[in-house]
This record gives sequence, C-alpha cells and structure tokens, in this order.
Amino acid sequence: MNIDIVVVGVYFVFMIAVGVIFKRLAGSSTSDYFRGGGKMLWWMVGSTAFMTQFSAWTFTGAAGKAFTDGFPIMVIFMANAFGFLLSWLFFSYRFRQMRVVTPVEGVRRRFGTTNEQVFTWATMPTSIVYTGIWLNGLALFVSAVFNVDIETTIVITGLIVLFISVIGGSWGVVASDFVQMVVIMAVTVVCAVAALIKIGGPSNLIEQFPADSVMGPNMNYPLLFVAWFIFMFVKQLQNINNMQDSYRFLTAKDSTNARKAALLAFALMLIGPAIWFMPPWVTAVLYPDAALAHADALGGKAADAVYLVFVERVMPVGMVGLLMSAVFAATMSSMDSGLNRNAGVFVRNFYSPIINKNASEKKLMRVSQGVTMVFGALIIAVALFINSLRGLSLFDAMMYVSTLLQMPILVPLFFGMFIKKTPDWAAWATLAVGMVVSYMVSFVITPDVIANLLGIEGGFTSREASDLMVMNGIIGHLVFTGGFFCLTTKFYKEPQGERKTELNEFWTDVATPVIEEEGQDAVDRQQRSMLGKLILIFGVLVTTMVLIPNPFWGRMAFLFCGGVVLTVGALLLKSAKETKVLNLQTQS
Repeated sequence: MNIDIVVVGVYFVFMIAVGVIFKRLAGSSTSDYFRGGGKMLWWMVGSTAFMTQFSAWTFTGAAGKAFTDGFPIMVIFMANAFGFLLSWLFFSYRFRQMRVVTPVEGVRRRFGTTNEQVFTWATMPTSIVYTGIWLNGLALFVSAVFNVDIETTIVITGLIVLFISVIGGSWGVVASDFVQMVVIMAVTVVCAVAALIKIGGPSNLIEQFPADSVMGPNMNYPLLFVAWFIFMFVKQLQNINNMQDSYRFLTAKDSTNARKAALLAFALMLIGPAIWFMPPWVTAVLYPDAALAHADALGGKAADAVYLVFVERVMPVGMVGLLMSAVFAATMSSMDSGLNRNAGVFVRNFYSPIINKNASEKKLMRVSQGVTMVFGALIIAVALFINSLRGLSLFDAMMYVSTLLQMPILVPLFFGMFIKKTPDWAAWATLAVGMVVSYMVSFVITPDVIANLLGIEGGFTSREASDLMVMNGIIGHLVFTGGFFCLTTKFYKEPQGERKTELNEFWTDVATPVIEEEGQDAVDRQQRSMLGKLILIFGVLVTTMVLIPNPFWGRMAFLFCGGVVLTVGALLLKSAKETKVLNLQTQS
C-alpha cells in the first residue's frame, strides 16, 4: 500500500508541474486563458474531448453497472462514439467556425442577448452538479483504496484540480488531459488483457457471465430494453453535439483540426469501453463476492469499487497506485474542463457585458482566476452533499441529471444549429417547456403510474423503473420539448436592423472555414516539444516501476505501460524537430 501512495503522490506532483509549465502559454487575454487562443492541434483537442466524456464515474458507477448488469452499459459509450462521428460529419467544424471564446457567446450570436443571460445561469448550475458527481465518484474509489475519509479526499482532490485550472488556464487543462489520456489507455489496456487471460478468452466470459449478458438481470420486458437502447443513442447524440458543449472544439487552430479532433475522439470512444469494462465483467464471473469486499467502507455503494477489487486480486503490486493515477486523471480531466468553461462563461457573458463593460483584459484575467476558485469551492461543496446521500446510485444520479436537468437546456442548443428560422424567444421558451416536461416525468408520469395503467402487478423492478424514468425523460424532451422548438418556426419573422446583421454574420461565419493563422507553426512546435518532454519524463517514472518486486509478467506489465508513454513522448519530440527542420528549409 505504501508503494501505491508513493505512485499517486508522484503523479500529483507531475500534474501540478504540467499546470505550472504551461502557464507561459496561458497568455494575457481571456481568449488565451479560456480556449488557448484557438491555436491547439487536433490531437490535443481530440484527447480533451474524449477525456471530458468520462471520469472516475466510468470506473465506479459505470463499472458497478457492468458488474451487475453485464453488457448493456456499452450502449451509453457506443452512443458517445457515434455522437463524435456525427460531430466529425457536421458539428465540430461548425462550432469552431462560430468564432467565439465561450459557448454562450455562440448562443448570444444565434439567439440574442436575452438568451445569453438565460443560458449563462441555466448551464452553470447543471455543470457544477455534474462535476460534483464526478468528484464524488473519485472519492469513493480513493476511500476504498487507501482507507482515507471520503470528505478529506473530495477536498484535497478538488483543490489540486483547482490549482491546475487557475494556473494554466485552458493550456494547462488540455495539456494535462493529453498526458492523462495516454496514462489511462496504457493502464486499462494492461488490465483488460490480464482479465481476458485470467478468464480464458471472450467466449468463456460470455458463456459464464452470471446474468443475461444481453439485457442483464431484473429486466422482464425486452421491448423496454430495446426502447432504452434506441433512445439512449438519441440522448447522447444531443449531449455531445450542442452549443453548450461546443467548447470542446473552440480551442482548435482551424476547421480541419476541429474535424480531426472529433474523429480521434470517435476512434478512442469506440475502442475504449470494451477495454474499460473487461475487468468488471470478468470480476462478475471470477469474484461474485466483489461487491462485498469494501462494504464496510462504502455500504450500499460497494459495487462501485469492483474495478478496484479486480486490480487488488489480479494485478501486480503497484498497479493499484497506477490505476488510481488513471482514475484521478479521468476525473481531473472532466473537472478542470468544467471549471475553465464555467469561469469563461461567467466572465465573458455576465461580468464583462453586465457588471464591468469597460474592464481591461488584465482586469478580466484577475476576475477569471478568482471566479475559477469560487466555482472550484462550489463543486467541492456539491460533491460533499452528494456523498451525504448514501443510498443514491452514482449511475442513476448521472442518468437523472443528464436527462432531467440537462436535456431541457440542450434541446434548443442542438436544434438551433441547423433549424435557422426560429424567433429568438424560441430558445428560452423551449427551456421553460423542457423544465415542465422534466417535472411531469419526475413527479406525475412515474414508473408506478405507468405500471398501474398497464395493469402490471407488483410494478416494475428497481432497474426497470430507473431505466423507464430516464427513457420517459428522453422521449418527453424529444417529442414535446423538441417539438415545441420546431413549432416556433411558425412564428418566425425576419429580424430587422442590427439583429438581422448579427444573425447574417453568424450564419456566414458558421459556413466559412477557419484557416490556420500565420505564425502558427511556432506554436505547434512548442506544443509538441513541451508535451513530448513532459511525457518522456513521466514514461521514465512509470518504467522504473519494473523494479518493484513482482513476478516476471507483473514487471512486463509496467514495462508495457512505460513503453507506451515513452513512445508517445518520443513521437511528439520527433514531430517537433521535423517541423522545425522543414520550416528552416522552406525559409531558406
């Protein structure tokens, strides 16, 4: 256990160093601070888009769902993958072509100043709740591993993420996301391979899985499962491709890099879930008592620690620490992006236009750092509150928040990118309708009411009720909330004057590719060089773990992880040098 603590400690120091080193790129403007000045390369943008789509929740709540229910968990992540594919086909480059610093600036250009304020105050609370769930999931994992108080873990981890976000801005966030992606993929691939070898291959896993591997347990109605499958895809397509989440691509240096970033996120999300969930699936077969292993510490949430149980029982000494680093990475990537985005929205879309219209960039930068710290404190407070709700499943909490709280916001921000002829009031009015729909689904048209209407004796199982509530929310927002937005086209009138000019400029920008700026080569080379050196250092640290007393295969596992990290670092440095030589030859 001491080795694991040392590994996590070294990882924390390294991540803080990333934030400090990339501080020089944070710049002196809010555009640099919140979106890297729109100068980032596709592989950095794609990695952060991928990383923000999952967190410690993937290794806790989602892993627990994989352990108990089998393969249905893949639906959510496959939907994420196809969401990024749709982004590559249509949305990603159009988001970049909005030519804005924050997503809500895009909302203002599309729907007017009233909606700028409405969506500023609608999106921030939801994002804070989301991030609090992620942080709580991380605390559960850490508490089980190190027997550390959950509240203490929430506070310490939250403060570290806050430090990286405040110091490095979007550059520190995206750079740390790329490093964390490399670490996560290396560690989880090793765990997945070990799991497959342990059980004897995929066919043995499918044959021996204790529950129905297609639908999972406690699901008596195949039609309900199929409907949940279909509508979950619809939900995730909207979750990824909307103006609120356009921040993923605003950092790209041009339209082409935005598209490449979406394609990278698609590829990673397509292969990632099968790798991540292999250990909990195998654990369900080999260690059916795994949910009880940490019952004393976690109580009803003990199933959320099954990934940890697998690593403890199967993987070599020290791998728990490396896994913890990966889990920290997953959560930190989501938290720091959320912090940076929220602070940007507050400063650029409320403080600057409403509170202090004449504020200088220097003043806005100071306010940005202060606001980031305030939002960090709020996220920590929300995580502490969620932790007090001991009986709440992390998986269900995430589904409820994304369906009932977030979808009313996302519907107009999704449809608004391709349905052009709507009045400005359509956005806030659709949000209001969506809130009514969420209320009806939560408190009026409940699973119990539906069971009574259908004459189902005994009602639905707990899993069926949970899935039905989420599905009802998706259907309600698709039919009624989305339908309302479409109906507003009947009330559309051609805008006049300044508003007409603003709208025409917006749609012209969205249709016009962003071209790489002159002098961008130097920034590209600096990105590759700085990250390459950092990743090489981390790769050396991981490789030294072969010295930990372990069986030969255990040492080889660490050698593989270190080798992957070292290879990525070496490739980045090589690319930076080749680009420099090419530029010198071109100039001569």
